[in-house]
Amino acid sequence: MLLVVAAPAFPAQPADGKPPLDSTKPGATIVDSDVRQEEALSKTEAGKVITAIDRTRDNIGTVRKTTKLDTVDIVFLTDAARSEGGPPPAIENKVKQHQEDVAELRQEIEANALLFNAIDSRRVQAEDVLAVEFDNPGKVVIYAAAKPPK
Repeated sequence: MLLVVAAPAFPAQPADGKPPLDSTKPGATIVDSDVRQEEALSKTEAGKVITAIDRTRDNIGTVRKTTKLDTVDIVFLTDAARSEGGPPPAIENKVKQHQEDVAELRQEIEANALLFNAIDSRRVQAEDVLAVEFDNPGKVVIYAAAKPPK
C-alpha cells in the first residue's frame, strides 16, 4: 500500500499572525529570532569570553533546552581566527582547561536547529565557537574565533 501526502506549495501563514519569514534577507531572522553580528578584538572581550567559557558546563543544558530566542548575537573575535593564529593564550588556555565541555557545547549547538542555523547563516563553523552566554531570557551571545563573511 502506498500512502502519498501532499503539502501546500506555498508557505502557510503562522498562527500568531506574523508575516512569514522574508526570504530576501537570508539569515536576518531565524525562526523568529533576530540574528545580529559584531566584530571585536579578543583582548577587549577576553574577560567576557573567559567568564563564558567558565560557565560552559551550565550553558550546555541551556543550549540543549533552547527552542526560542528573541536575539542571537554573534561576536566575531577577528584576531582570534585560525587565519590570525587562533585565540590569545589566556583564552586558548581556558578553552583547553574546559576542553571536554567546549567540545560538548559545540555538539549541542550543531544539534540545536535554531542555534546551528544562526551560526550557519553567518558562516561560522561550530568548531570556531569558543563560548555562549545567555544574557537574559530570550538572548544569547555566541563568541566565535572567526572572521565575518565578506
